[in-house]
Amino acid sequence: MIKVKSKKVNVKMRKNADFRFRLNVVKKSKLQLYLPFYLLLFTFYLCLSISTFAQADEPEDTTAPPPLKFIPKEEKSQLKTETDIKKHTILALEMMDARVVKAENFNTQKQYREMFGELGGFHALLDDTLDYLNKHDNDSSKVLNNFKRLELSLRKFAPRLELIRRELPIKYELYVRNLIKYVRQARSKAVEPFFDNSVVPESGREKPQ
Repeated sequence: MIKVKSKKVNVKMRKNADFRFRLNVVKKSKLQLYLPFYLLLFTFYLCLSISTFAQADEPEDTTAPPPLKFIPKEEKSQLKTETDIKKHTILALEMMDARVVKAENFNTQKQYREMFGELGGFHALLDDTLDYLNKHDNDSSKVLNNFKRLELSLRKFAPRLELIRRELPIKYELYVRNLIKYVRQARSKAVEPFFDNSVVPESGREKPQ
């Protein structure tokens, strides 16, 4: 009886061992079957993570495009109607000042697009005023006085624009920085007529009337 039981136990153990062996073979087969897939999936996620990390490190080009240089029809009409050089120049400078005031207010309120629009109008008025004075430049003291008037006003506008620039997000800073440089260049253009003349009229050295 003992031998019979012993044989039964041995047979059962062999069956269990054979089952475990087959189970291991099946597991290894499945692992070998799915291993390339898992490796491919791991490689994909690794590449995706590296790409995302690299993009996060790269600075995005989010610089806002410069605003349109635009003068509304109403302002154009007012400037066209004013034919006296002195009054025309004063009117243009008043319009430019109004634009800067609005830009300062919009900047305080963090309404940067609206601020950009006002600075674009300021830029357009500056170009228009320079063109107007250059067209009427006949070496007369009256025209020279108004070139000086423009130069003095631009001298005051520059620090105001600089204060705006300092408070701006980096997205909007570049245009204002370039505008400040342009204002400096415009000041140089405004004084060029004085050096184009061999003799500067005495009134040209005085404060514009």
